[in-house]
Amino acid sequence: MRRNLKIKMLLIILFTALMGYAQVPDAHDLSGPGSQNPAQSFKPILQDYISLALASNEGLRQTQLDYAAELSALKEAKGLFFPEISVNARYTVADGGRIISFPIGDLLNPVYSTLNLLTFSDQFPQVENEEFPFFRPREQETKLRLVQPIFNSDIIQNVKIRQQASEIAHISIEQYRRELIREVISAYYTFVKASQLFILADTSMALADENLRVSRSLHNNGLATIDAVYRSQAEISKVEVQQAQARNMLESSRAYFNFLLNRDLSEAVELGSENTLDPAVNFKEEPGSSLLSLEEATQMALAKRQELVLIKAYMDLNERRSALYKGGRFPGLSGVVDYGFQGEDYQFTQDDDFVMASLVLQWTLFHGRVNQEKIQRSKIEREKLQSMYAQAEQQVRLDVLNSYFGLQAARESIQSANNQLQALRRVYKLMRRKYQEGQASLLELIDARTSMIAASANLILARSDYSIKLADFYYAIGVSTYT
Repeated sequence: MRRNLKIKMLLIILFTALMGYAQVPDAHDLSGPGSQNPAQSFKPILQDYISLALASNEGLRQTQLDYAAELSALKEAKGLFFPEISVNARYTVADGGRIISFPIGDLLNPVYSTLNLLTFSDQFPQVENEEFPFFRPREQETKLRLVQPIFNSDIIQNVKIRQQASEIAHISIEQYRRELIREVISAYYTFVKASQLFILADTSMALADENLRVSRSLHNNGLATIDAVYRSQAEISKVEVQQAQARNMLESSRAYFNFLLNRDLSEAVELGSENTLDPAVNFKEEPGSSLLSLEEATQMALAKRQELVLIKAYMDLNERRSALYKGGRFPGLSGVVDYGFQGEDYQFTQDDDFVMASLVLQWTLFHGRVNQEKIQRSKIEREKLQSMYAQAEQQVRLDVLNSYFGLQAARESIQSANNQLQALRRVYKLMRRKYQEGQASLLELIDARTSMIAASANLILARSDYSIKLADFYYAIGVSTYT
């Protein structure tokens, strides 16, 4: 009897040592690497990654190229205010065509005949009528032409349209930058979460393996029934699934994060010395507190959100186009100056040159109501944009409301998850003491530790969710975080 009791006590001591009871991890340790306050450890790392994304992301580069193209188009439109200088040269060879008759003989011969009678002489001979082709057999004209617009409504309004289009392209860049920053932050915290869950799954597997080994040892020594072994084997299978899921999440989140940074998808992601989940921004951490009231956040969003600014810019662009169509009612005036040389041969002398200056007025009086229909279409487009703005404004209000209360709920979830983990940690310590004293079974100890690990995972998820929701909140109110 005493021998069996000694064996039982020896196995308990051995089991206690193998389980590592002497170093019971606290709540932060069980949350995976990094549940301590990390604000100063990895905020610079995240800033560096955001800077890298802003410098190398291909989607952002495309929007920047669109803006550059609009600036080039604006310069092109402004260039129409300057004079156009061109060289025009023409050399013509003609044969046939109309014949011009000039009755010089019919006009002069009667006069010459009278003069001959009066002078009793033949000093004034008879003249034949002349005929010559309308086109000269050879002709050249080489001239320098200068055309200067004096007033042209189309040019004026086109410059304004291009200015507005370039402003729209610039707003699109800012909108894409904000979306990219939010996406990088979300992807980063998703990777941090995946890495912590992966480490936690490895820790759980080591614990499950040790539980199985000890259960078999207890069963072989008659201190536990076979169901304890089966239970330990089931726990291993369960943890294997968790490991696979954690590994898949880790690799997927790493690939997507590197994709945003335009890097090799398998490149390592640095998490900092603490590897923690913490927003690391100027935001109060106490549950129930916030920097802004809901009304203040909503007003800030309505003033800053690029979606609303963009629609307003399109409204201004529509007004510019309407002014362009209405400008067709006014005439256009240009000055034209030509200087060159004309003649049958190429001779550049004072007898061959010419200069000609003109004022050219062009006024379209009727064009089949084309401009009127364009103006009507602009009015319809303006009403459509006004409707879009009202809808977008409501959507912004809804985004702010959802992100505001979602952030509060996420912050409270952290506190709740932390309280739950602290409570389960105390339960685990109590269960460990009872097991050492022979007052609790192995299954009760395994259940207590499993619950504590699950609470650790829940805290990891809560912290990650809070960090992502904080980025969503800043995005909703129109503020670029980490910049």
